Amino acid sequence: MVQETKPRILTPAACRGARGLLAWSQSDLAERAEVSRSTIKDYETGAHDLHRASATLVRRAFEDGGVTFLEVEGLGVGLFLTTPGGAPRN
Repeated sequence: MVQETKPRILTPAACRGARGLLAWSQSDLAERAEVSRSTIKDYETGAHDLHRASATLVRRAFEDGGVTFLEVEGLGVGLFLTTPGGAPRN
């Protein structure tokens, strides 16, 4: 049986982009996600992938900060910055 692999929504580029939307440093993200700064740095530079648990923590930190990830078929991943009420920020 061939298993299809779904592309990752939290790519290194999406991670850098989400940090940019929130004006967070790698240290800010690491603190909020409760992972080491070297984990963030190494992931964003392609030195290694995130473990599943770390990826969940990082994505949750971004979502708690107001970033919404949206995968658009045929186009890729989009990032949106939302207010706490869910409306996009101006």
